[in-house]
Amino acid sequence: MSTLINNTLGTADVLWNLHDLYTGYDDPAISADMARAEAEAEAINREYAGRISVLDAVELAGLVQRLEALETGLGRLATFAFLNFATATHDQQVSAFLQKVRELASRLGKETVFFELEWNQVDETRAASLLAAADLADYCHYLTAMRRYAPHQLTQVEERLLLERAPVGRSSWTTLFEKIMGQMKFGATGRTEEEVLADLYAAERATRQQAAAELTAGLTSQLHVLTHTFNTLLADKMINDRLRHYPSWVSSMNLGNELEDRTVTALIEAVTSRYDIVQRYYRVKREILGLDELLDYDRYAPLPHLPDTKINWLECRRLVLEAFAGFSPEMAEIADHFFARRWIHAPVVEGKRGGAFAHPCIPAVHPYVLVNYTGNLRDVSTVAHELGHGVHQFLAAGRGYYNSDTPLVLAETASVFAELIVFQSQLALLDNAQERRAFICQKLESIFATVFRQIAMNRFEDLVHNGRRLQGELSTEDISGHWLATQRAMFGSAVTMSDDYGVWWSYIPHFLSTPGYVYSYAFGELLVLALYNLYRQDGATFVPRYLELLRAGGSKSPYELLKPFGVDPDEPRFWQGGLAIIDEMLAMVE
Repeated sequence: MSTLINNTLGTADVLWNLHDLYTGYDDPAISADMARAEAEAEAINREYAGRISVLDAVELAGLVQRLEALETGLGRLATFAFLNFATATHDQQVSAFLQKVRELASRLGKETVFFELEWNQVDETRAASLLAAADLADYCHYLTAMRRYAPHQLTQVEERLLLERAPVGRSSWTTLFEKIMGQMKFGATGRTEEEVLADLYAAERATRQQAAAELTAGLTSQLHVLTHTFNTLLADKMINDRLRHYPSWVSSMNLGNELEDRTVTALIEAVTSRYDIVQRYYRVKREILGLDELLDYDRYAPLPHLPDTKINWLECRRLVLEAFAGFSPEMAEIADHFFARRWIHAPVVEGKRGGAFAHPCIPAVHPYVLVNYTGNLRDVSTVAHELGHGVHQFLAAGRGYYNSDTPLVLAETASVFAELIVFQSQLALLDNAQERRAFICQKLESIFATVFRQIAMNRFEDLVHNGRRLQGELSTEDISGHWLATQRAMFGSAVTMSDDYGVWWSYIPHFLSTPGYVYSYAFGELLVLALYNLYRQDGATFVPRYLELLRAGGSKSPYELLKPFGVDPDEPRFWQGGLAIIDEMLAMVE
């Protein structure tokens, strides 16, 4: 079935060209780069370990540049390994190479871990003097942000030990998860995860019901492994947080996002206080669909009059690029590189991981995008979303490897903004009032998935992480109970969540790979609504400020980067303002 979809949509040959990284596993540059990296890491350790406190600004800048170059080289290898694995989770050679690179990263980390530990021990007065020097201007924010981790670092012996064990830690368990999901077959015809999930958006209720049953059955067949994997990683994080003295399960994520706990609390409280928006919408949807009861597998049912024509790849490309060009020709030009230069992998194929992502790669190369394109309107939005990431990563690359790494909460800004641009462009083409209403409903559901669902998932994570710490290993029933409780809190009586739906937590990769990440989506969506309002007010003068935000990458904190837009994420009124815009969209439907 996958082959038929790919041929029909024209995605069969939309495969990324990884030759910009390496020509293949037999490329002699791979072994040369690995050997060079090991030699350089040992040289850095030999020349600088134990001396950070006596380096002047010029020497410190030289060391940081060498470390950045070392990590950039490792980034090239890691990107090649990961991207190959993402499209061939069943290939043992691909998996073995990914593990080989992870083990290399562990060895390099052991040699260079001294730097962060010693830098964080430099006294405040001397550190401030060094950071004020012109020679370190390009790395001022990077070095300042690093010092935030000082209270949570261990001794050098302990840090080296953790790095030694890292290849068989979290990353190994997430690889197992991806192998299971990438190779799992659903239903009598042995469909992929993406094909089954796509059917949840089908117009025929029987098709949606069957898809839900197939997904539940497939997940249940592997639930013993998925539950054990989840429990192991919950415990892994619990131990790591305890060793590093993080006060809560989400503290490390907040620190990585350069956000104060109060900012995240304000966001969560604002969103959960407006679950009524979700409940009101789904009551309206139930009436529109003419159903007595809206079940969990009905949530994504298309509304009557919603265009359901399959959109082929060339048409998707045209829609996205024209919408981008209407906002910024530069943005469209960069996005076109992904299509024209084979930086995208689009078909649905066996062994390919589900979902979608944009990988920044390294500044000297370019980002890559993965989607599983099945031709519906939602997929067009996904392509726009990931290309938004790609444009952001492309622009930020000018800041270098360290400063282009954007905090997660702002990393979602460009992707969600790109989605909104494409939505507004498509909406403008619809003259029929019923089609416009259905299209707005679909966008509302997309916003709900980004804002309310992600915060509900954050509440789920809060329960399972704290539950694991307070009561020990969680049973499948415990985890499923927490999942249903947090989902039902959001949907209220508007949607009936079946017991079968209780196991659907088990296919979501973010819970395993990046605990605490999901609130970043809500942050990005509500921020984008505020920024888009500014764009509507300011017009063309907004565009250069927005592109400058993207170019800045992670060279400043989120608070500093948002100052030019008058945004204060600590202010509850800011979050309520974004939620009010969603409420206004719902009022249009009601």
